[in-house]
Amino acid sequence: MKILYAIQGTGNGHLSRAREIIPLLHKKGEVDLLISGTQADVELPFPVKYRFRGLCFVFGKKGGVDVMATYRKSNLKRLYQEIRSLPVENYDLVISDFEPVSAWACRRKHKHCVGLSHQAAVIHKNAPKPEKTDLLGNAILHHYAPVSKAYGFHFGGYSQDIFTPVIRSEIRNSTAEIQPHYTVYLPAYSDKRMIRVLSEIKNIEWQVFSKHSKKTYRERNCFIRPIENDAFIESMVSCTGILCGAGFETPAEALFLKKKLLVIPMKGQYEQQCNAAAIATLGVPVLKSLKEKHLGKIKSWTQQPQSVPVSFPDITEEVIDRVIRENISTGTRVTRTLGNGIHSVKALKEKSLKRILKQSGDPHAM
Repeated sequence: MKILYAIQGTGNGHLSRAREIIPLLHKKGEVDLLISGTQADVELPFPVKYRFRGLCFVFGKKGGVDVMATYRKSNLKRLYQEIRSLPVENYDLVISDFEPVSAWACRRKHKHCVGLSHQAAVIHKNAPKPEKTDLLGNAILHHYAPVSKAYGFHFGGYSQDIFTPVIRSEIRNSTAEIQPHYTVYLPAYSDKRMIRVLSEIKNIEWQVFSKHSKKTYRERNCFIRPIENDAFIESMVSCTGILCGAGFETPAEALFLKKKLLVIPMKGQYEQQCNAAAIATLGVPVLKSLKEKHLGKIKSWTQQPQSVPVSFPDITEEVIDRVIRENISTGTRVTRTLGNGIHSVKALKEKSLKRILKQSGDPHAM
């Protein structure tokens, strides 16, 4: 059996999850890997057959996506060429982790495509949503990487096709401890902003993993470090608490480790707003932004205990077995699709791209 596993490379979370899934897929057949996107800091320890630019998203420094930088890096003609060039018909099974090139190549060639992603769970009708409806953001989550059949990962099993998070082996097999430092991962904020705000809370060491710095340095009580997988895991496992964006993997791992958690969803990013809504139902505090006016809430969080009981069992191989069992017999037949609004890649006109870039993608990371 030949399997194509296509991974969104914009955020670290997709690649972190893939490190656990790929060895399981290798047990089932011959696997080729595809990565599109350029914003991840995590490398895969496996050969990658296809590397595409895809539809890239650039982190800003004020709490959201840098729309103009993202727009400048986008090239719809190249994206369409990548879609046309991908030979999805050569595979028995195509699995897409919110990866647009493979998804649209399958749509174009009437090939069955399986979605296995966090985004598939986010858009499910049973999953928690923010109070303010974002019709555009919701539509884009449906159409950015359209699939034939979807399975998702979320903080809870909101339906029979939604599973609890994939926890990395390094985290699952670690022994958590509590040292005085706090781990920070807020890729949409500048180092300057994080230092200015966090240094106001004295007597705490903030270990800040920066998307914008390539060197290690210390300023006041903030220890700034480039993002590196082993260092980040070591910091998480031994910290007192974790301050991060409302992505998926990092909050899930923080909860698994029984760490105090505080999240700040990215501005204008509907998926993170949905994640924040789900996390809030568990009793995790959520801030709207990293600003001085929220210092009281951050300080209070550091001073109070937090207990959020969760159960994230290791069921990844069971999920993979089920995905293969339920989809390998479909061949090239296209089944139900998630959404009906976009039927051609050419529908992604440049005049609407800025709006899509502002709301779409998965720039959360870890």
